[in-house]
Amino acid sequence: MKKKFGSMFSLLLTGSIVLSACGGENDNSTDNGGTDSANNTAEENVANENDGAQNNEAANDEVASDVNVGNLQIGTGGTGGTYYPLGQEMATVISANIEGYEDFDLSAVSSGASVDNLSNILQGEIALGMTVHLPAVDALTGAGDFEGVAVENFGFMGHIYPEVMQIVTPADSGIETIEDLEGADIAIGPPGSGTQSAARLILEAHGLEEGDYNAYEEDFGDAAGRIQDGNLDASFGLLGLPASSIEELAISRDVNFISLTEDGLAYIEENSGYGSFEIPADTYDFLEEDVTAITAYAVLVGSTDLINEDLGYAITKALYENSDDITHPQGDHTTKENILLGSNDLPIHPGAQRYFDEEGIE
Repeated sequence: MKKKFGSMFSLLLTGSIVLSACGGENDNSTDNGGTDSANNTAEENVANENDGAQNNEAANDEVASDVNVGNLQIGTGGTGGTYYPLGQEMATVISANIEGYEDFDLSAVSSGASVDNLSNILQGEIALGMTVHLPAVDALTGAGDFEGVAVENFGFMGHIYPEVMQIVTPADSGIETIEDLEGADIAIGPPGSGTQSAARLILEAHGLEEGDYNAYEEDFGDAAGRIQDGNLDASFGLLGLPASSIEELAISRDVNFISLTEDGLAYIEENSGYGSFEIPADTYDFLEEDVTAITAYAVLVGSTDLINEDLGYAITKALYENSDDITHPQGDHTTKENILLGSNDLPIHPGAQRYFDEEGIE
């Protein structure tokens, strides 16, 4: 199940470059008779360490201050999902309300979502990104889709909304369970997305491995169009609840949701940080009963290379002090009351931490 996506090749390349650079700086080729380093006093070592730390902090501040704040980007997701339209509104609200940066401009860009956004932050290509909190935890430790490449230059900046995996299939497909997807044509989400990672986990939890189904790596917007045309058997979407794209699809095509089994859910909870979630029957007009699903948190993360403490504070304050201006339904969850949801096991961005402390948020 550990398929590596295209964006991860660049991650691995970046990691090898970083390791090579580190090796060059730490020259351990002194001979056994060298006495200079052996005679360094403890005080000298501490002083050197402190000087190095101060130099690193100064370098980080200089890098962040040199960033063109008039051309910052936030990575979102596919245009047919929740991230992209919500991210556009978040960018607008931040740009309109940020204090102390007259030329500030933040734009939302479409991407492969979670893993892709974290990869792009690592490579310095974007300043902010939307992600499911679980891939972000993996990124820190070089686990999951980030196996062998730890991403440490980002910090948590706030909760956005709860994401729920919704598995849609045409009502006349005859597909009623996950097991029925064997041999089926399935949209599992774009490469580098939290949807794809979760979709593969769900399929595995119900006994389906790669090769047991035909996987299409596309976002929910494209998949919905193919379901409508009768060219796809099912689509996975880690989306807000309710999802407007599903409501729109249901207008033109009769659809159903697939529930997870009790055993499948137990496997998922044992092998990931996803939690169980019951989608109420009244969420969509076409549902006749509650649906068993899984959920995680969508969060905002920021680069610690491109965003220093002052800028991070201003961005966090602008968003969460003015989140009422977001008209997207999922914006109702982007509040100061929910701001720390999904922050467990993630480093807090220094700028966001200052805002949390100022507001007494713990």
